[in-house]
Amino acid sequence: MTPKTIPEIVDLASAFYGSAVLFAALDLGVFKALAEQGGSADRDALARELGASPRGLGLLLDACVASGLLGKDEDTYFNTDAGKLALVPGGPADLSKAIRYNQDVYPAWGRLAELARTGRPVERPELHLGDDPERTRRFALAMRGRAMAIGRSVVPMLDLAGCTRLLDLAGGPGAYAELIVRANPGLSCVTVDVPAVAAVARECVAADGLADRIECRAGDYHTDEYEEGGYDAVTIFGALHQESPDQIRGILARAHRALKPGGRIFILDMMTDRTHTEPAFSALFAVNMALTTENGWVFSDEELKTWLAETGFEPGDAHPVPPPMPHWIISAVRA
Repeated sequence: MTPKTIPEIVDLASAFYGSAVLFAALDLGVFKALAEQGGSADRDALARELGASPRGLGLLLDACVASGLLGKDEDTYFNTDAGKLALVPGGPADLSKAIRYNQDVYPAWGRLAELARTGRPVERPELHLGDDPERTRRFALAMRGRAMAIGRSVVPMLDLAGCTRLLDLAGGPGAYAELIVRANPGLSCVTVDVPAVAAVARECVAADGLADRIECRAGDYHTDEYEEGGYDAVTIFGALHQESPDQIRGILARAHRALKPGGRIFILDMMTDRTHTEPAFSALFAVNMALTTENGWVFSDEELKTWLAETGFEPGDAHPVPPPMPHWIISAVRA
C-alpha cells in the first residue's frame, strides 16, 4: 500500500461522511423512490413521496451526487447505472440488505481504540446471533442479500459433478444452498446454523419452494458431529473468519469425517496474503470481525491450506471470486 499524502489523510478522516450518506439514503428509500418515479425526479417530488423535509432531503440528495451515488441534471436527480443494479431493492445485484450489516456495525467502529486496548470485542456477538431477534433477523437477511449477490459468481466455480448430497456448514439464511441446488438438479442439501438463523433459513427456503431439497438444521459446527461418510461435498462459505486456528482445525476435522472418501470441500472467505495487510479491504474486515466476535480476524490463503492439510485434505489452489467482494475460494479433496 502506498503511504498516504496529507490531503489523502484528510480525506480518510472524513470518509465516514459517505457511509452515513449512503445509509440515510437507503433508510429513506431514495433509490427505490427514484426507480418508482420512472428513473428521475426533482427534490420536491421526492420529498412529497418520502414524507421528508424538502430542505433536509435536498442536502442529502446533493451529498449523494457528490458521493457518486446519484446523478443530477439541473434540478432533477436520477439513479446511476450501478445504483440501479445494487441500491434499488430487487435490482439484479441488490446490495440494499447487505449494506444494512455495515450500518449495524457502524457504532462498533467508533470503539476501535477499546478493542486495541483490551483485545476483546466491543459488542457481544450474541446480539446478531439470537439475543436480539430484530438485529438477528436483519443480520440474517443482510447475509442473504450479500450471498445472493456473491453466489451467482461463486456457484459456477464449484465442481459438484456426481454429487448428490451436500453439507452446508454455517449456511446462514440458505442463500448459497438455494443457488447450489438450483444449479445442480440431482443435489440435496443439509444446511446448518445457530437456531435463530436456521429459523430464518427455513422461512426463506420454504418461501422459495425448496424445502423438499434443503433441510435447515439448527446446530453448532463447533461441536456437532454429522453422518460419517454421509456427504459428497461440504461447503463453508463466509464463516471461518470468526474462528481461531484451533477452532478452524476442529471444524475441518468434523467436515472430513462427514465426507465420503474422495469427497470435496469448498471454502469461500475473505483472505489476505501472508503479511495480513493485502488486500486492504480484507485487512480492514479483520478489524470489523474482531470488533464483533471473540476470535474474529482474516487468515491468509497459505494458513488455510496448512489447516486443510493438517486435517486430512489435499488442498487445491486459491481462486479469486469476481467483484464486487474480494473473496477467494479454495477447494480440497478428502485424502
